[in-house]
Amino acid sequence: MNQKSYQEGAKLYLIPTPIGNREDITMRAINVLKEVDVLFCEDTRVTAQLLKYLDITKKLIHSDDHNEDKMKELALSYLQEGKTIGLVTDRGTPIISDPGYKVVSFILDHGYPVISLPGPTAFVPALTMSGLAPSPFLFYGFLNAKKTKREKELKKLSPFPYTMIFYEAPHRLMETLESIQEILGDREIAICREISKIHEEIYRGTVSSIKKDVEEMLKGEYVLVVAGNTMEEDYSDLSIVEHVKLYIEDGMSEKDAIKEVAKQRQVPKSIIYKEYHLGK
Repeated sequence: MNQKSYQEGAKLYLIPTPIGNREDITMRAINVLKEVDVLFCEDTRVTAQLLKYLDITKKLIHSDDHNEDKMKELALSYLQEGKTIGLVTDRGTPIISDPGYKVVSFILDHGYPVISLPGPTAFVPALTMSGLAPSPFLFYGFLNAKKTKREKELKKLSPFPYTMIFYEAPHRLMETLESIQEILGDREIAICREISKIHEEIYRGTVSSIKKDVEEMLKGEYVLVVAGNTMEEDYSDLSIVEHVKLYIEDGMSEKDAIKEVAKQRQVPKSIIYKEYHLGK
């Protein structure tokens, strides 16, 4: 849908809020907070503290992962009345490992514009001060809290050469580091704690060395930046059919799998295509 005309009429704003230091809020975010008719908030108490600091008074409505199905209908009703809505989470940019996706998707489906303001998010400063390759990178967010599911996720990520970024809760940090070391190996990693706050810290090193440093530091919010896989995998023991099927099982299309095998083996795609279809 073309949103060029979003400056007029009812609309939904996604407003990033500081992840720590309140001075990180943008002037545009402050102005939009003043202008909207109502604010949908992950936690009204947290948002109320920020608005008090900014000397802004606004109607606040609680909207999080647990009640978004109900709140998306309420948001639509406000827009149908010609109101302008702001959506904020406790810290950072809405939807980035935070609530908001269901509301946004629903509002877009009903033809109303959604404007996302640039602003604070934890993974960007974590990446840029990690010392690890900044591009390409993969932002994953939170790994599964259950060990078996978390390790299954990491196994899928293991071959990727991209720098990977994860969020993690303090009480699961050590378990996650154990899983990363077991599945991904003793890779280079940076762990960022309390970004933009007074006690901001960053640990850099291998997983095994960092575990010793952070074992006694289990307070705060963490961003993990993990080096990608730099090892060249050896597929020489696989037949061409087995090699293509391996990539297909990882989620590639047959066409892309054949292309990748041809690249890995430095053989024309036509030969891989022929061998695969004769042998499968």
